[in-house]
Amino acid sequence: MQEFMGFVLKQPGHLCINVIRPAQGSRDSTVTDHSASEEDRRRFTSSVEYHDWMRRLLDVSETDPEIQEMGGLAFWFTLPDKPLRHLPSNLKMSAVTLQGVYPLRMLLPALVTPLTPGWPLWLQGLIIAALIVASPTWAVMPALPRLFEKWLFGSR
Repeated sequence: MQEFMGFVLKQPGHLCINVIRPAQGSRDSTVTDHSASEEDRRRFTSSVEYHDWMRRLLDVSETDPEIQEMGGLAFWFTLPDKPLRHLPSNLKMSAVTLQGVYPLRMLLPALVTPLTPGWPLWLQGLIIAALIVASPTWAVMPALPRLFEKWLFGSR
C-alpha cells in the first residue's frame, strides 16, 4: 500500500490520498484519492500503470475492490459500516452540512479571539478558518450523517 500511495502521489493533477482503517469488526479499508479535476482523475484511472497496480493489489486483497467515484460532499455521506445506499439529495447534504458548519462559524471566533488578544486580524482569521475546515472533517461530519440517517437515507 505504501508503494501504491507513492505511485499515486507522483501523478499529475493528484491532490492527496488517504487510507482509512477498518471500522471495528470489519476488515475493509477505505482509500480516498483526490484529483484536481475530472480530467486528471480519468487520465490516471485509464493509465496502464493504474491497471497494473489494481492487479497487484488484488493479490493482497481478500475480495475485488469496490470503487466509487464521488464528487462534492458525497464522501461525508457514506457510512463505512453500513451497506452502500443511494446518496441523499444535494439539498439534504447541504442542509446537514450547514447544521455542522454554522455553529462552528459562530462559536470558534468567540473562543479564538479572546485567546489571541493583540494578534493580527489576518492571523486570528487564519486560525479560525483552519479550525472551521478541520472540525467538520474530523469531528462534525463523521457524526452528523449518523444522527440524521433516517432523514437522509429513509428507512431501510
